[in-house]
This record gives sequence, structure tokens and C-alpha cells, in this order.
Amino acid sequence: MSGERKNIRLKDWDYSKEGCYFLTICCKERQSFFGRIENNKMLLSEIGSIASQFWMEIPNHFAHTRVDEFVVMPNHLHGIIILDYSHVGSRHGVTLQSTHDYSVGPCHGMAYQNHGMSLPIQNTNQFSKPLKNSVSVIINQFKSSVKRWCNKNGFANFEWQSRFYDQIIHDESSIQNIRRYINNNPANWTNDDLYI
Repeated sequence: MSGERKNIRLKDWDYSKEGCYFLTICCKERQSFFGRIENNKMLLSEIGSIASQFWMEIPNHFAHTRVDEFVVMPNHLHGIIILDYSHVGSRHGVTLQSTHDYSVGPCHGMAYQNHGMSLPIQNTNQFSKPLKNSVSVIINQFKSSVKRWCNKNGFANFEWQSRFYDQIIHDESSIQNIRRYINNNPANWTNDDLYI
């Protein structure tokens, strides 16, 4: 049905829960605002440099976060964010944790593995109040900051895709594979699903 938007987040998963999240954030219509690949290296444009800088500054605005490996590509960004409350005290205002531990899949560039668990049925056209300190709040703030900078600095035509993709990382082997994928992304650009 036209007009409905599919909810791509896991139902019953608390996205403010401690853990590692692999994220992909795209430019609208996969436009190459962030730069270009040359000799298997990413050459950042001015907007790409700002996106990289603002990504690294996420922990300055959300004390419970750490940024891990990330790469800014011509038309998207891949990054790992770790939510860790061990150094920031109690978590007032955060919802109770779910007992389910599902992976999100499939995600751009990553094989989906559900470790034998069946996923819940995802509902469509359901929107909820954003959870304080959640991945969605963090990414929305990041995207808004980059867009505001662009609007103030002569790049008002820059736009983000309205959503982002996520994968919940469950173990050390998975995070190592994702780090390798991120680091090798520029060299594999022409084989990338987001290559234009």
C-alpha cells in the first residue's frame, strides 16, 4: 500500500541497550556528496570531512557512546557505535530491556545470521516515541548536525536518505569481520551495492 513505511527496526528491541551496532547511513538517492574513491582510497569532499569530524565527535554529545571503526564513502557512511553505560552512572528514563536477543538482517554488505532464532514479525507503519540515548536519537542528531552545517555553508542541496540501516553485533568474531569490511570498503568500491 502506498504511503506506508516499513519499520526496519527490530520489534521489542531496546535500541538504547548496551551493545555494539553496525550502522549504514546513506545520502539521498545515493548521490556522491562525500567525495570520491581514487587508487582505492577515499578522498573526502568538504561535506565528507564534516561528516567524518561530526561522527568522531558523537561521544562528546552522548557520554554513553564510543565510536569504533568507520568509513565515509562517496555516498554513505559505515560505522560501529558502542553503547556503554559503565562510565556514566545510572540510566534514568530508559525503558526496561527486552529478553530477546535478535540480529537485524539483512544489512548492506553484511550476511544475515540469526543463530537459529526466529525473528519476530516486523510491523509496518508503527512509530513510537524515540528512546532517550537510543541509536535512533544519536543518528538523527548526527544527521541533523551535518545538514545544518551544509545549510549554513553553501551546500543546501545536500540531503540524507530518510532512514538508516543497522545490525546488532553479538560477538567478537562478528565485530572483527565488520571492522575488516569497513576498512576494505574503499578498495572494494566498484563491487559495492551502493556504487553508482
